[in-house]
Amino acid sequence: MKRMMIFALMSITLFTVVSACAPASTLSADAGETITRQIGVTGSGQVVVTPDMATINIGVRSQAVSLAEAIRQNNAQAQAIKEVLVVEGVDEKDIQTSNFNVYPQSDYDTDGNIVRTYFEVDNSLYVTVRDLHNLGDLLDTVAMSGANTIYGINFDLQDKTDALKQARELAVEYARVQAEEVAAAAGVELGEVISIRVQSSDAPVWVEGMGGGGYDPKAYSSVPVSAGRMTITTNVDIVFAIK
Repeated sequence: MKRMMIFALMSITLFTVVSACAPASTLSADAGETITRQIGVTGSGQVVVTPDMATINIGVRSQAVSLAEAIRQNNAQAQAIKEVLVVEGVDEKDIQTSNFNVYPQSDYDTDGNIVRTYFEVDNSLYVTVRDLHNLGDLLDTVAMSGANTIYGINFDLQDKTDALKQARELAVEYARVQAEEVAAAAGVELGEVISIRVQSSDAPVWVEGMGGGGYDPKAYSSVPVSAGRMTITTNVDIVFAIK
């Protein structure tokens, strides 16, 4: 069972003017319609969890005079990286090609004349790591095997079911508490729920990458990576009738 920290935030909106002696529904003389007096509240439930997975973009950038040679070099490096990832415990199904681009390039002299033409091949792998214990060492090994671009890391939770359930329960609980307090202060009695709107947020935690300009494995004995914490948030807007 993962350790979780729980918070709740609340806000209140009184949708209509409340009268202690007025009935729950009143007739509008102008429109001839029945208007139900309401209290609207917003409750926010937050659950803080520790991520247990990460997604990373690992890239290989190669250059050669001929396109065929640039692609050959790039494929060899990408395959070597894939093999290292599998050896380090990453499942093959969690390794996907996310980007493959070929760029014709030219170098110019000071007079604007072309002095060299070549091809640059950029290949990126989208990797899901489900064991974070040795993530730093994994990135270090991947860099040593030929990866020269390692982009931002997104930390996430593989199964958010329990955290979302707790966040929803907290949000609803505190929204009702606040509605009851407002009703008591106004001298009225809270009625049935008229409507509920739920909105959840569980965005992954993004960590700055090691630079699109390349990563020098000699600069680090092991990549310092910390998963930290992430917050699962659910907001509920609940409208109650006033009896």
